[in-house]
Amino acid sequence: MDTPETSAVLRVASEESSDEDGKYVYCIIRSSDDRDFGTIGIGGGGKHVYTVKHRDLAAVVSDTPIRIYDPTRENVLAHEFVNETVMRDHTVIPMSFGTIFRTGDDIVELLKSTYRALEDVLQKMKDKIEFGLKVLWDRSRVIQRLEEQDEDIRRLKQEIESGGQSSTYFARMQLGRLVESALEEAANKYVLDIHESLKPVAVASRTNKPIGDRMILNGAYLVDRSREEDFDRVVKQLSQKYEDVLSFKYTGPWPPYNFVNIKLRLERADA
Repeated sequence: MDTPETSAVLRVASEESSDEDGKYVYCIIRSSDDRDFGTIGIGGGGKHVYTVKHRDLAAVVSDTPIRIYDPTRENVLAHEFVNETVMRDHTVIPMSFGTIFRTGDDIVELLKSTYRALEDVLQKMKDKIEFGLKVLWDRSRVIQRLEEQDEDIRRLKQEIESGGQSSTYFARMQLGRLVESALEEAANKYVLDIHESLKPVAVASRTNKPIGDRMILNGAYLVDRSREEDFDRVVKQLSQKYEDVLSFKYTGPWPPYNFVNIKLRLERADA
């Protein structure tokens, strides 16, 4: 599934922080009615979160001074909490952290100028949720398994340990290359099996760059709400299948952060 994409011009008063009030935008939803989500917004103390709408599309916003929000844990969690709250009852198009418009009129102009594109994205994302899956392996256990199963690795290791002619620098280099090659092949097999197992219960998937040496998969999966239990069941089955060598870190449901791309081009407003 291709990532739905839309773009627009965001007019800002300045790239610097100011005391002028603006609108922090969390996401776009389909709603013909004004909505109030309570005092859960970013900025400390809980800002009032409500909608600015055009026809049947609405931006979920809170009032804020025009400023650059640092991606601290507190700020990011506040941003995510609003989106998670809204997605309980709505399909959401999440906006990037720190998106601020100067006025409500600017938001209406965004909704007007990208109405068809946003409508298309909302239709594609209807009743879809995202799950994150990070898979880490126990490298030493995987190597132990390879030494037991791979005849070439086992034989060369035994020769080195016995102190024979092969116990040389070059033999150890050869063993290292064999092990690294076998590790790469094993990682690819694990990841392929995980993807193939989840494919029947997911609409789409994205693979992000692994973090650290232990992670072999950093994936995001788009799942229909009606298949959430099925997806959860398959993840648990995979976790049990590979419990001796792999650990699964499973998060969600989230808004479809990895499957929607809203590009806003910054344009400084005239004084």
